[in-house]
Amino acid sequence: MPPPLPLSSMLLALTICAAPAQAAEGHYQTKAPYAPQQDLATYAAPPAGFQPIYTQLVARHGARGLTGMKSDAALYAMWRQAAAQDALTPLGRELGPDILALMQANALLGYGVAGIERPGYGNLSQTGIEEHRQLAVRMLARLPTLFAQVGQDAATAPRQLVTIHSGVDRARDSARFFTQSLLEHAPALAPLLYLPPAPAPYPQGRKAVVQSDGVNRFLLYAHKLAPQTDFVADRANPHYATYAASQAYQYYERTKQLHALMDAPARKPEAAAHARHVLERLFAPAFLDQLERSGASFADTGSYTFTSADGQLTRTMTGSGKTVIRSLHAAATKLYELYAIAAGMRHEMPADFGRYMPAEDARYYAYIADHEDFYQKGPATTESSGVTWRFALALREDFFKEVDALAKGDLRHAAKLRFTHAEMIIPLASAMGLQQALAPLPVSASDSYQSNQWRGQNVSPLAANMQWDVYRNSAGQLIVRLLYNEKETGFQASCDGARIAPDSIFYDYAKLKSCYGHVAAP
Repeated sequence: MPPPLPLSSMLLALTICAAPAQAAEGHYQTKAPYAPQQDLATYAAPPAGFQPIYTQLVARHGARGLTGMKSDAALYAMWRQAAAQDALTPLGRELGPDILALMQANALLGYGVAGIERPGYGNLSQTGIEEHRQLAVRMLARLPTLFAQVGQDAATAPRQLVTIHSGVDRARDSARFFTQSLLEHAPALAPLLYLPPAPAPYPQGRKAVVQSDGVNRFLLYAHKLAPQTDFVADRANPHYATYAASQAYQYYERTKQLHALMDAPARKPEAAAHARHVLERLFAPAFLDQLERSGASFADTGSYTFTSADGQLTRTMTGSGKTVIRSLHAAATKLYELYAIAAGMRHEMPADFGRYMPAEDARYYAYIADHEDFYQKGPATTESSGVTWRFALALREDFFKEVDALAKGDLRHAAKLRFTHAEMIIPLASAMGLQQALAPLPVSASDSYQSNQWRGQNVSPLAANMQWDVYRNSAGQLIVRLLYNEKETGFQASCDGARIAPDSIFYDYAKLKSCYGHVAAP
């Protein structure tokens, strides 16, 4: 048997096999399976004299199943009623078994997969696992000299690969599969992996809730900080501003103003036209008339039992009754949700939901999804004054703090790897002022897919990520390159003066932090 390749040769070899994956075709928006947006071979070379010394990442979890038995069970209840009334078209008769197959795939999702602790709804699919495994491979291939040097120095001058996540299973598992892949391809890095203790003790003034090492909700689950786990009363506490911003955001999510904005498309004539076009391919017009005019409704009630192919796992799922279909628009949007989630579950569930969602209708419901995400998670309105993204400022600051340490000569961290959710990636893009995030709109603005170019599939597809690569020269100057979904991307436009040359993708760090108003701690 030949001797193993040295780490440097192994990493260089990765550049050959780390070609971009192909994005799935379709209008899936934030449920779009991931594909890197730039080929490794086309990245700009750093200026002469600069060497990579560090990289950091924040990534959304990979492709997953449905988070709970909701839309699927409600739509299945509607289908069963139609079947009982003999109100299904030939294509519609095939929908029910496919919904049931999707429910089974979600109920058993992750069973038999090493690293998935609790099979079921909300777990990563095989596509999601592979998205993070390949993301790690491409990080190694992008910075072969950095990781070769770090691995070489592991015994004499060890540096840490700091890894944190939100604490939610799919984010934790994304971290696990990413780092497993990293270490499989670069075993010398194994002793450097470090999961820091979770911020503690929280909630303040109450019995502390113990979080596992590696969990950081204040950075990676800040959209949903809760009094029972995260309460911060002390205004001097470094997490107070994040906690307060989280509470303000959660209040905003409940406001009538937001729901009026999100519901606006459903009141337009095209909503009824698209719903009819989708549903009349599946259900008899008289049955749809009944739903539209008689006040009929269908909810995610009932229990369903599913058993794995080997007979070793049986799960019974019971609906909550909280997801209710009361209109044709609601039924069609629920079908779109199944269509979108199925795109990332092709290994687990062979049914093609694309046949139930014509392309022109998929595009319309993609607009609905983007419209809702824009106002709920994205830039929102000028009147909302940044409430949808201010809780992500601490995450933005964490990126700067990492580079501050390098500027002071503290090289203990070789990389920082963070794993989170769309609800943090989307606000972070706004907090960074990235072009993809766009600007807020006045409440009075007439929103259409033509006038608003915000697209969930660009801002936060599954496994969406933001990476900063840091380089240093012999004079100690630090420069930074930003990758967004692995594409070289400019920081906010007002920071163009921080570029080391007018058209360069590299930014002088001292000027960059000044542009963002970041002040390094003494």
